[in-house]
Amino acid sequence: MCCFSGNVDFVRGTRIFARMSEAGRQALVYQMEMGAKADLAMILPLPVVLGSGEKAVNFIDLSKYEDFFSDLRKGFPMPKPLRAASDSNSAPAVASAVLEVKQVGAFEASFVPTVKDFARLDARFRLPEGTWQALPQYADYGFAVFKLRKGEHKVHPMAFTFPTRRGAELFFPTVHIHDGKVHEEEDFDHTLYCQVYQPGLFTMTRWEESGGLANSFMKIDAAMQVIDPNAHVYRRDYIGKLKNEDVILATA
Repeated sequence: MCCFSGNVDFVRGTRIFARMSEAGRQALVYQMEMGAKADLAMILPLPVVLGSGEKAVNFIDLSKYEDFFSDLRKGFPMPKPLRAASDSNSAPAVASAVLEVKQVGAFEASFVPTVKDFARLDARFRLPEGTWQALPQYADYGFAVFKLRKGEHKVHPMAFTFPTRRGAELFFPTVHIHDGKVHEEEDFDHTLYCQVYQPGLFTMTRWEESGGLANSFMKIDAAMQVIDPNAHVYRRDYIGKLKNEDVILATA
């Protein structure tokens, strides 16, 4: 999801990787290029298990593996992009302690357990008033927040794991908010990657399969256990004007 707390000049080349890192827990890696005239935050809604506390998200520092997605692409020597469509009310906040901020490589990152907890963040890093009312599907979600500096950047991969309520489904945060407004359609420039363990159980006809196992094209030690070295990777492009929604991949 390219969801920003302020206006951005551009966002492009979004790449997202997802897999189930263990039972009930999903890993997610996110990278894009962006430009903005002021400091702001990127916010990723997450379908965390209800009642997850402030320590539910484990942030992973991939600042030493800036080529994570470039290496992923090497697993697909002849890419064939597909152009296809993708398969809250906040309560008044009471005074509370500020949320923990972690340094994750070049970013300051926080996990916001509920919509109302955004009141505990610096105002610069919240969405405009009323935005969550236009996104009722996130009323009971948690949120990973990454604070980004102004200027033009190719940010290093942002990675974390979270306790997912979606069972075996993989969640890709792809809803766009670039100007404080929620539009029904948006311009997508996304490449999604994933690892699944029983691909015969579901349809992957719109996804490309890597030519080899991940250990043949990824730097496994640098990936900090985000990648399963002994599994194939799948890839799919979402490019063009598409419905503004998250991508959910059923794996069973």
